[in-house]
Amino acid sequence: MIKISLIQKQLEKLCKAFALAGGFMLIVLALLTVISVIGRTINAYGFGPIQGDFELVENGTAFVVFCSLPYCQIRFGHVSVDILSRRFPAMLSWIISLISQFGMMVIAIIITRQLYLGMVDKYNWGETSFILALPAWWGYAAVLPASILWSVVCLFTVLIVIANNPHKVAS
Repeated sequence: MIKISLIQKQLEKLCKAFALAGGFMLIVLALLTVISVIGRTINAYGFGPIQGDFELVENGTAFVVFCSLPYCQIRFGHVSVDILSRRFPAMLSWIISLISQFGMMVIAIIITRQLYLGMVDKYNWGETSFILALPAWWGYAAVLPASILWSVVCLFTVLIVIANNPHKVAS
């Protein structure tokens, strides 16, 4: 039987890689924005803003957010009210944690499903962005792997919470 800790370490590595990719994209978006603003400022000298910069920032920001969600989830950074739950009995804290993690899993699965359906819809209709004429489905496709990973990690965190039941029978 594979131990949970081994799976958790592998998932953490994958989540960290996604988070680092999101962090790199955030740096690129910041530089893009700075360059575009400087271009607007010196427009009188023949320079200008980067065309379609807001379209790139819009899609890039979604990528950054979705890449950070799995890492936050694997570290139990979502849905936590530790100030209150520390004072509760162990069983009540466990129930709250289980409900919270399960709720987050349901949300992640719904979002992932809707991202997929949105991507297919944008692809089928051939929708493009206004200025750069980038296919709209590209933005969906870019965040879908991170959203799938987030859903898997949410399921895993539910299993971890179930395994850590304070009143489980010792075997």
